[in-house]
Amino acid sequence: MQRRHVLIAGAAAWGGSTIARAQSGVSDKEVLLGQTGILSGPLGGPVKSLLSGADLAFGEANAQGGVAGRRLRLVSLDDELKPDKAVANYERLLTEHKVFCFFGCVGSGTTAAASKVLSQSGAPMIGGFAVADSARDKVRGSAYFIRASTQREAQALVQHLTTIGVTEIAVAHLDNPGGQEALQLLTTAMEALKLKPRAAVAIKGDGSNVTAAAGQLAAGRPQALVMYLGGALPGELMKASMAVGNNPMFYGMSIVSGEVTFKVLGEKARGLAISQVVPYPWADLDPTLREFRRLSEAAKTPVNYYSLEGYLGALVIVEALKRCGRDLTRPRLHETLRSLRLRVAGMEIDFTGGNHNGSRFVELVQVSQGGRFVR
Repeated sequence: MQRRHVLIAGAAAWGGSTIARAQSGVSDKEVLLGQTGILSGPLGGPVKSLLSGADLAFGEANAQGGVAGRRLRLVSLDDELKPDKAVANYERLLTEHKVFCFFGCVGSGTTAAASKVLSQSGAPMIGGFAVADSARDKVRGSAYFIRASTQREAQALVQHLTTIGVTEIAVAHLDNPGGQEALQLLTTAMEALKLKPRAAVAIKGDGSNVTAAAGQLAAGRPQALVMYLGGALPGELMKASMAVGNNPMFYGMSIVSGEVTFKVLGEKARGLAISQVVPYPWADLDPTLREFRRLSEAAKTPVNYYSLEGYLGALVIVEALKRCGRDLTRPRLHETLRSLRLRVAGMEIDFTGGNHNGSRFVELVQVSQGGRFVR
């Protein structure tokens, strides 16, 4: 019996029409997807928004008969952004829930820790969220990222600032490996222009050193402050900076939530610029964005950048599954993704040529009156 089990599992891993029937997570009526990420606490808010947007696309695909006659279902588990718990969740999703592939998994340390599980299982992971470039490299060949890389964001921000004559730039980043990497990428982008940060401060996740950090940043007298911070931290740091008389131009990378920052600061958040990695959700001309807003309104799902990112990511995986056809296996999905090129909502997605970062799209927007975004 053991030998028979091993042979069936091996057959499922390598493809073929008989294999499709044995492929984990694929039945005649359903394709099962798995997701692990932080779903609780302040950092869980953006992830929940991302998943709510993905649900819109999956729900619409199911309403139209599914993909090749199979409905899509996503199982999500909370890992609290802890690498050991994330690895356990990946394994549980594979062995207990028997998912076919992964979608929208979250975090740098968690993703890097799961590299062996992903590689050995052969299950693709699509549309990871808030995953640093070094972690992306560790899962190369297993994962396909739809949002632009952190390096691309850093380059776009520094280029914008120097174009408008701003050269005195400070950085505030999370006190974790992802934050350190963001600092290094911003520093590298500045060094290419013979600049260096005026000040750089690591902010603890609980915000306990925000006041001290604001003083350190003020001492650097920056023209602009770039933040790689999540949850309420950007708003708290901006408030503390203003309190010590330091009011530079505030910029955030895409992990900065304009909505949360506005809740912390109110109208004082106006002018905060954020680099976004998906298009403006409220654009009128693009039919994909109009459909996203229609589905959001019907489902009473908030329209924001995170929900749009989940929606667009889900559209990409739906398209990839459609191109695989009825004979669905993990190797076939990998092959399809490696040759995938498409345009969605004005974003060019291209995984060809061994590229695991499918998009270079970065656009700057500002928080405006009432917490709205303007381009």
